[in-house]
Amino acid sequence: MTERQTSDAQAIADRVLEFAEEVEASGESAVDGAALEAARAALHKWVDGLTGVVVMPAFGRVTVIHQNGRESTISSPDLPFAMSAPIGKNS
Repeated sequence: MTERQTSDAQAIADRVLEFAEEVEASGESAVDGAALEAARAALHKWVDGLTGVVVMPAFGRVTVIHQNGRESTISSPDLPFAMSAPIGKNS
């Protein structure tokens, strides 16, 4: 990442952590270095273990189904669209 991207990511992470503190919850952030690499590795392992996915662009959500049958929902304005097939590709 560029220095600007790291700075922007840190500002976003700080905002998220400040919100968590407002509701008396704790959190951690990682925007570079070994901590970010560890977070990426954990996310890749988590994604590699999924057994199904439901993409809902209209709701801005992706639901992943894990091997144990549990579900996790990711709220994102971008991810569902990045995962959606263009109209006509599924027919």
